[in-house]
Amino acid sequence: MSTASRWPVVAVVGATATGKSDLALDLAERLTEDGPGAEVVNTDAMQLYRGLDIGTAKLPIAERRGIPHHLLDVLHVTEEASVASYQRDSRSVIAQIQAAGRIPILVGGSGLYARAALDRLEIPPTDPVVRASYAELLEQIGVERLYALLRQRDPAAAAAIEPRNGRRIVRALEVIELTGRPFSATMPRREYVSPTVQIGLRLDRARLDARVDERVVRMWDRGLIDEVRSLVRQGLRDGFTASRAIGYQQAIAQLDGDLTEDDAIAATQQATRRFVRRQESWFGADPRVTWLEAGAAGVIEAALSLIRDNGSHD
Repeated sequence: MSTASRWPVVAVVGATATGKSDLALDLAERLTEDGPGAEVVNTDAMQLYRGLDIGTAKLPIAERRGIPHHLLDVLHVTEEASVASYQRDSRSVIAQIQAAGRIPILVGGSGLYARAALDRLEIPPTDPVVRASYAELLEQIGVERLYALLRQRDPAAAAAIEPRNGRRIVRALEVIELTGRPFSATMPRREYVSPTVQIGLRLDRARLDARVDERVVRMWDRGLIDEVRSLVRQGLRDGFTASRAIGYQQAIAQLDGDLTEDDAIAATQQATRRFVRRQESWFGADPRVTWLEAGAAGVIEAALSLIRDNGSHD
């Protein structure tokens, strides 16, 4: 058998609730049974956090089928996830997996994190003082006016950022101020750093929305409120990134009495559906992704064929 360095890096991408984790595990099992072996690398920004389990659909250790998983539970809820740190850590993990003669399978729905691991991507500098000033401005004038400011300074960046994503808007303005260049100039190019196969899972809109709604209800049934109550004691409210995770933000509002349980569930369903649309736009714009129908017969074999066709064999 050839070494894993002769095989591509594999990335399973797509929207929330399409079954990416299950496909990644199926592929890892098959590649271990009749190939060089495989390990999973997380590309979901919120699954980096310890304790954010139910709301992120993080696979419990007992359900990982003995497949090694990397870059899960590496941040405390008060820490801020960083694309630069993730790029460094993910590339180190990928290199280690390949050096061990195995195939890295990246899986998750955070498009920018996947691109940071896979593509040539310049990570622009950061300055906590500058960022804090724009974060304060966001609080003062609101996301719509801050987005208008970004649109004025860098129309291309504004077009690529969701208008209500205050965190990304703040980051773009920070980079513009620090570099004197448009934020759009630092956006990733579609150029892999090493041979890669991207496998996308998709579902028709009605089925995907139904799965999202069911998944959110299960989050509450499985104890999301208790999970969030525990995380609040660990400082969740002080975490700029973790506290804004979909589901967690709404659960905090429920704990505070600002939302009823039904309202919190409905708000999470709506926010998740919006996020799904953004994921579809992000991944759908990448012509390198080969799309497969989630749950269809033959998906695993089709994905394995893509991987094997892009690997070289002795």
